[in-house]
This record gives sequence, structure tokens and C-alpha cells, in this order.
Amino acid sequence: MSERRYGRTLVWFRRDLRAYDHAALYRALKDSRAVYCVFVFDTDLLDSLPRCDRRVEFIWDSVMELRAALERMGGGLIVLHGRAREEVARLAILLQAQAVYTNHDYEPDAAERDLNVQGALLEHGILLHTFKDQVIFETDEVLSRDGRPFSVFSAYKNAWLERLAPLCTAAYAVQDYASSLARPLAGHVPTLEEMGFERSNLRELRLPTGTSGGKAWFRDFLSRLDRYHERRNYPALKGPSYLSVHLRFGTVSIREFAAAASSHGGPGAQAWLSELIWREFYFMILHHHPRVVSHAFRSQYDGIRFPNREDWFQAWCQGRTGYPLVDAAMRQINLTGYMHNRLRMVAASFLVKDLSVDWRWGERYFALHLNDYDLAANNGGWQWAASTGCDAQPYFRIFNPVTQSEKFDPEGKFIRQYLPELTTVPDRHIHAPWRMSAAEQRACGVVIGRDYPMPLVDHADARKAALKLYRSAQC
Repeated sequence: MSERRYGRTLVWFRRDLRAYDHAALYRALKDSRAVYCVFVFDTDLLDSLPRCDRRVEFIWDSVMELRAALERMGGGLIVLHGRAREEVARLAILLQAQAVYTNHDYEPDAAERDLNVQGALLEHGILLHTFKDQVIFETDEVLSRDGRPFSVFSAYKNAWLERLAPLCTAAYAVQDYASSLARPLAGHVPTLEEMGFERSNLRELRLPTGTSGGKAWFRDFLSRLDRYHERRNYPALKGPSYLSVHLRFGTVSIREFAAAASSHGGPGAQAWLSELIWREFYFMILHHHPRVVSHAFRSQYDGIRFPNREDWFQAWCQGRTGYPLVDAAMRQINLTGYMHNRLRMVAASFLVKDLSVDWRWGERYFALHLNDYDLAANNGGWQWAASTGCDAQPYFRIFNPVTQSEKFDPEGKFIRQYLPELTTVPDRHIHAPWRMSAAEQRACGVVIGRDYPMPLVDHADARKAALKLYRSAQC
């Protein structure tokens, strides 16, 4: 043990809530005689959230599982509630740690927090070491031949794939060095209630938490992977992986996913790997262009003056636009915190290009409600749909909510799941129920304007208005 770099170190868990294949934990265990572990429920993040938030509950449950896993390995997890930028340094000093190990967090606010923590630690001679963990390739690792960041996904993807090698997805063998884990003195773990939160409907939704939940869903997805490319766009089918929330909080390993996708073969695995690369593409964009947090990537579109009708925005939020697929999507996110990826594009396009509401309004709504909310991916997706982002769909390509519904929910199964008031509407009218005659409405017991709203806008007219709005920004 004499060759170890440090006597005591502290591993700070954030969006990496697992005890396996963990870069910072592995490095600390190799470098130290005694490794302590901590997670901080950061009030700088929590104080702005609603008191009933599925994500906080998901994190709390996952942290409890992580704590148990570390205890089985001979260590433990100190769980704190306070400002992370203060608590981490305070704990490191108390433990007489010589260094703190953690994994990179790429969001601007997180980077600023980490700089503050680093400064506070250095005042006491304690070093902060950070590592790549939540992506295969980060920041400047995938650049064009002339050393510039990509702005077109297909080119980025090709370069990403060229760099991919078995070593890139090799797991960190945490278990080989677990003997360095130190068991902390028993300490109080704050409950959700003590932190000012209450239980949500997370358990009713049967959303599994922690590494055990992530791995169970991963095994299930692998059994469906061969048909992923065929089923992923149909919200009534079990097509997606549903693993995004586990990736978001790091209960599972991106290296494990990328290795499975790249080695599996077949169009399903290739399509899934492409989605994992999109995730890293948006991380890269956020790193090189942090202004996208509040501004359009294509700066000319910052000049668009959206009408931003508050009543239309609220109708969209509540799933009362009169367009069944859009409304079902919004009811899904409100009820479950999840929205099918195809429907994220449809709902976003409808808000921006049918209702002429600024994309930032919708982005903020998703940020508040999505279980898997990730700044880079959420911002990238919204700017893609709004045609303001890098490699986005052209502004003149506007999703038709009716034809999207007919194509991807042909029998209206998904619509009926979230809009029970339309259960009796015949299949031929489920996508545009306002087209039913008065007699047909009476026959199925659904009167449009009474039992279900009339459309807020006519799509054809709204499309013309959107094109005019976007063309104005070209001048």
C-alpha cells in the first residue's frame, strides 16, 4: 500500500449514482489507502424545484441503493443536505482528505460550482481531481480535421465512430480495488420530508430506480433491441429503451451501453447507437457554444418576435389544444414525467410553429417536468424542432400534427390511453375529431367544444404564419 498517492481521499458522487464502472471511484481507490464517499442533496438545485418532484424521489431512492452497495463492498456513503459548494470542502477538511475525486459535469452552472469548490479546497491544500465518465468522447475529443467543433450531426457521428475502439468502452474495475473503501461513522441520512419534499406517483408508475432498476430495464431492452429501429417511433408500442432517466443520473454506465450497441450488430443496435451519439453531440455543442442555453444557435433567429399568447401556451401545457396527438403527449408528460421521443418533436414543433410561442417557453416546461431532463439534450432537441439550432430541420419543414398522428398512432391507441374522453371516437376520426359531423359526434357521445376542445388553430393557416415569422428573421 506504500505506493499509493494519498492516505485519504473523498469521492463526490453527482450524476453517477452507481458503484460499478465509475471513473472517479476507480481512480480514487487506486490512488488512496482510504476512500470515503459522499453525496450532497444540493440546495442550490433543490430550492427551485416543486415540493413534489419525481426526480428528487428517483435520486433519493437511487442514493439509498448506492449507499447499500458501497456498504456491501466494505465502505459507505455520507449523505448531506446543503450547498454542495460549501459541504464538500467542509467534509474533506473534517476527514483530513488530501484530495477530492469526482466526475466531470458539463453544464455551465455545474462548472462554475466546481471551480468554487476547487478554490475552497485549495485554500486547505486539498486537490480536486475530475474525470470523464458520463460520455465516451467529451469536449474536444471529436473535432473536424481542421480542429473545429462539428455543427452537423452526420459528420460528427462519422468522426465519433472512427475514434471508437474497445478501450473506449472498457469498464473501470472498481471491484478490484474495493479494499481501499473506508466505512464512515454512522450518520443521519436526510429523508425526503426533512428536505421539504413529498412522495410523488413514482412508485405507482413502476419506474425502477437505482442500478438494479437500470440494469433490469437494460436487460429487457436488449431482448427488444433487434426491432428498435422498427418500433421506436410508435408511442403505443414498447419500442424505446426507456433508459434515458438512468443515463441522466448515472445509475448505469454509458460505456456498457455503447459496448453493447457497437458489438450487437444489426439495424436496431445501429439506430440505438446513433441516439447515444446524438446525446454526446449535444454535450459537445453546449461545451463549445454555452450561449445556446438562452440564445439560438443560429443567431439570426434570435430576432424572431414570437406572439407568445399566454392562453395558447397554457392550453398546450394542459393538453387542451384540440389536436389529440399533441394533447396526449402533454398529458403523458404531466402524468408520468416521460414523453416519447417522437412526440417530443411533434409537441415542440406544434408549440413553436403552430402556436407561435417561443421555444424557450417550451424548453423550460420540459425542464420542469421531464424525469430525464438534461440541459444539453433538452436544449438541443428544442432548438432542432424550432429550426434555431445546429443541424436542425429547416424552418419550412413543419410537422403536421394530424398526419403525424395517422402515421405513428394509426389506431389511436396512445391517444385513447391519455385522452379517455375520446375513447368512443371511431378510428377514422380519432386524429381530427372536429371533422366529425354533428350526427357522428352525437353517435359516439363526444361533442367537440364541449367534451373535447376545438383546435386552437387551423394547421394550414398556422403554417403560413410561421413561415412569414421565420422569413422576417432572414431579412
